[in-house]
Amino acid sequence: MPAFRRFLLSFALFCCLASTCLGQNRKPNILFIFADDQSFETIHELGNLEIQTPTLDRLVREGTTFTHAFNMGSWSGAVCVASRMMLNSGRFVWRANKFHAKSKEEQKAGRWWSEYMKGAGYKTYFTGKWHCKADANASFDVAKNIRPGMPAQTPEGYNRPFADGTDTWSPSDPKFGGFWQGGKHWSEIVGDDAIGFIDDAKAQDKPFFMYVAFNAPHDPRQSPKEYVARYPLDKISTPKNFLPLYPHKDKIRLGTSLRDEKLATFPRTEHGVKVNRQEYYAIISHMDDQIARVLDHLKLSGLANNTWIIFTADHGLACGHHGLMGKQNMYDHSLRVPFMVVGPGVEAGKKIAEPIYLQDAMATSIELAGIEKPEHIEFNSVLPLMKGGKSRYDSIYGAYLAVQRCVRTDDYKLIVYPEAEVVRLFNLNADPDEMVDLADEPESQPIIKQLFAKLLEHQEFQEDKLDLKSVFPELATE
Repeated sequence: MPAFRRFLLSFALFCCLASTCLGQNRKPNILFIFADDQSFETIHELGNLEIQTPTLDRLVREGTTFTHAFNMGSWSGAVCVASRMMLNSGRFVWRANKFHAKSKEEQKAGRWWSEYMKGAGYKTYFTGKWHCKADANASFDVAKNIRPGMPAQTPEGYNRPFADGTDTWSPSDPKFGGFWQGGKHWSEIVGDDAIGFIDDAKAQDKPFFMYVAFNAPHDPRQSPKEYVARYPLDKISTPKNFLPLYPHKDKIRLGTSLRDEKLATFPRTEHGVKVNRQEYYAIISHMDDQIARVLDHLKLSGLANNTWIIFTADHGLACGHHGLMGKQNMYDHSLRVPFMVVGPGVEAGKKIAEPIYLQDAMATSIELAGIEKPEHIEFNSVLPLMKGGKSRYDSIYGAYLAVQRCVRTDDYKLIVYPEAEVVRLFNLNADPDEMVDLADEPESQPIIKQLFAKLLEHQEFQEDKLDLKSVFPELATE
């Protein structure tokens, strides 16, 4: 072989090996996919056989699923705002509330998720629902199609379907705007943007951090008619814990004045709940197909092998459980979300029941990026749990305004309504649908007092100023 050809072959081999080594040493890419209003119970692979979610099923099969991921609640009816402020600031709910109005200053000071990723050498991308006071354009290197909290609703989208089964609204008719505003469904635009970001990332020397935030499946729950057609009403079941009216709704601010609760008629009907769930499932399936486009493109790009994917949602949604429609409550259907992690070396098909908060996604990405966790970030990386570790949270705290609080262990959940002066207790192992209130049983009193004491500990740590002791003095005694 001529000397020059030997040189070229050797040089090519050197370049190939160098490229491989660089690829191995390069920080991992991170693709964060965020749904809106998606409850933990809406994935086929995780037990809901009514819904079609092949792409999310794929994430469950290819990665590790945290089956007990929660949101802490909210200081406002817009639970999405609180959830996203916690996510991007790293602070627990009441401290996040303190900094909510100052989020632009937090971002400028670098105490912000995307700013940490920039500082670690990442090129940052964003598309979709933002809902933070900080400027998304300033927060990310590239931001496209920044959306508000929800697509615009119309009067026809509320208090429906009517008691006689008639309806004046359609989830697939573009005349109602919403997700159709602009001519193309917003979920499809998010998919387009993410694909464009991946193409750009291929040409970059930097690793990428991609924050892909769907407005789906938030109402108005709109999708093309072929998706709605996948879910005939006679194939949709009514939730086991269906109620025409929630007994404490007015004293916990879940009555007819709350926007989310006005989506269906009062009292609730089984038909109305089925229609709402039909549209909920349909828009989730439509989003699932857009996620498939993104993941398929990631694989074709050649970047998938060094990319971690985290999928979760900002909170769940009742959509007919307990006579409720929204997320402003302390039941699992509204506090609990899906949470899947796929990445290099992640165990496939594994399920972890250790309790986490969805905002742990931020701390996880911080660790993956090699950043020492700043002191103000209170959430925790899930990576130690994936190696067999135990959760840093011995119980889960929940709050809504000054009218609802809860504490949840593996075995029990205590819910308190201070304005209604009501306590509710559920045995989660025997009663996962939270239907049998044990609070009035004599044998439950020691459990209630133990959980109430734990709730008070959470309040003190969280700087939660609601005075539960004065409302329930009998529970605060030793």
